[in-house]
Amino acid sequence: MVARTLLVLIIGLTVSHALSVSLYFTDQSTAFMFAGGEHVADRILTIERLTKTAPQVERQRIVALADDPELHVMWSRDSATGDGIAADPKAEIFRDALATQFGNLDDWDLRLRHAEAITSGPWREHARQEHDGSEFGETLMVSLQLPDLSWLNFAAPIKSPEPFWTLRFAISMVVMLFAVGILSALVVLHLTKPLSVFAQAARRLGVDVKAPALPERGPAEIRQATQAFNEMQNRIQRFVEDRVQMVAAISHDLGTPITRLRLRTEFVANREQREKMLADLDDMEKMVFSVLSFARDDAASEPRALVNLRTLLQRVCDDMTDMGHTVSLDAGDEAVGYECRPAAIRRALTNLIENAVKYGGEARVSLDATSDAILIRIDDDGPGIPEELREEVFKPFRRLEASRSRETGGAGLGLTVARTIVRGLGGDVTLTNRSEGGLRVEVRLPPPAGTNGTR
Repeated sequence: MVARTLLVLIIGLTVSHALSVSLYFTDQSTAFMFAGGEHVADRILTIERLTKTAPQVERQRIVALADDPELHVMWSRDSATGDGIAADPKAEIFRDALATQFGNLDDWDLRLRHAEAITSGPWREHARQEHDGSEFGETLMVSLQLPDLSWLNFAAPIKSPEPFWTLRFAISMVVMLFAVGILSALVVLHLTKPLSVFAQAARRLGVDVKAPALPERGPAEIRQATQAFNEMQNRIQRFVEDRVQMVAAISHDLGTPITRLRLRTEFVANREQREKMLADLDDMEKMVFSVLSFARDDAASEPRALVNLRTLLQRVCDDMTDMGHTVSLDAGDEAVGYECRPAAIRRALTNLIENAVKYGGEARVSLDATSDAILIRIDDDGPGIPEELREEVFKPFRRLEASRSRETGGAGLGLTVARTIVRGLGGDVTLTNRSEGGLRVEVRLPPPAGTNGTR
């Protein structure tokens, strides 16, 4: 958005500046020609007054003294300009300049013509004799008839205007674009910064529903949008909290009837039926306990803390080893600092490693921190999971007993809890079958803010 706004501004300013300068040069050329024409007209009038009152023997000397490269003067019996006043824009400008000095031109026998170049005629001969044969370029020619019917002829060379595309124009364009570009960039960045803040807040809300509200400041429109965003976030927080509390309350209330049913089951005479009923009640109790534990963890507001992921992972693996499971860890010797909720991430990793040893016999854990992400891989030698069912196992109470052992226990919330915790940190948990057999669980965490994810 910033780039597009600046591009539109720069293109618009460039075009408008070019048009303005072109109009300025056009008007300036006309103004200069008119001003120069007034100066020439004044000289013509002065020379005409001196010449017509001078004796004929003095006229040639006056004409010779007045003749110079800016205004060529020639006295002759015939007009060197032609007949009448030619219809030409530049001739018309010069005619107006002459009128400011001469008054009503109809009172004068005056002839005026504009020529792009003079290559023949009296003026060409004059140039050959008086000016070393130099050629006349664009010229305005004027002839005035004196009282004795002779003619004073004037030729005023027109200087070429300054070219439009000059170094000065280029420098002015660059300076203007540089100054306006910097100021525009500052203004646009200031105006669009709230959009970046909104984007960051939306991403943060996606991983942490308990994120703090945005400060309501800035222009009125931004404050209104911020207020709407904060209200939406509050409604989402209340919705999630209400649902979690409801599930926790239901699970808690189920504990009492389950206990009563367990007591009543003891009075069932048929031993086989009694054992089946007790097994069902045990499963129900495990499910209720799992739901309560999940609800408590979700409702808890554990503060974030900086932990060493390598040390935390080592402790989880050591605990699993102490319980008699085969777990190995490849994490190097360098610390991997990460800000998270330590108890939550520990529980997530414990659930994933516990699943690996239950369903695959052993677990091989590795930790790799790069500039893009922190990767934790957990490999086992179990039967794996079909590709079409890999998302199913993340659903609550979903267990794939057809492909996993039936003696594992659990309520089917382990993977659900693990991925919820990891996604709350902005990461994700994915499952893939290894080509050599077994399942690979990959936990991908975003790099720590303000660092490059380095160890």
